[in-house]
Amino acid sequence: MTALSKMKCEACQADAPKVTDDELAQLVRQIPDWSVQVRDGIMQLERVYKFKNFKAAMAFSNKLAELAEAEFHHPGMLIEWGKVTVTWWSHSIKGLHRNDFIMAAKTDQLLN
Repeated sequence: MTALSKMKCEACQADAPKVTDDELAQLVRQIPDWSVQVRDGIMQLERVYKFKNFKAAMAFSNKLAELAEAEFHHPGMLIEWGKVTVTWWSHSIKGLHRNDFIMAAKTDQLLN
């Protein structure tokens, strides 16, 4: 199986299928630092990254913005002093798609 971080996002239209329960269980094991959250009935992936200060948090956020633009898939980001909360979900399907797991794995790679 190809590592999620090596995969590319695919175009996701409003009729794209959300991940199934079985897919969710398999994919979430590949990104163990992420949690599944449900907000307003929408399943999302979330992780809080910690940094030594605001400048480091901003630098990470800027790298993530570049990645998101390159993949044309964009997260929610909350930037605070010393931390960035990143949330991935597919707006067009109002839930989780394989793309979200790919992007979560790629986000983790930004720390390397």
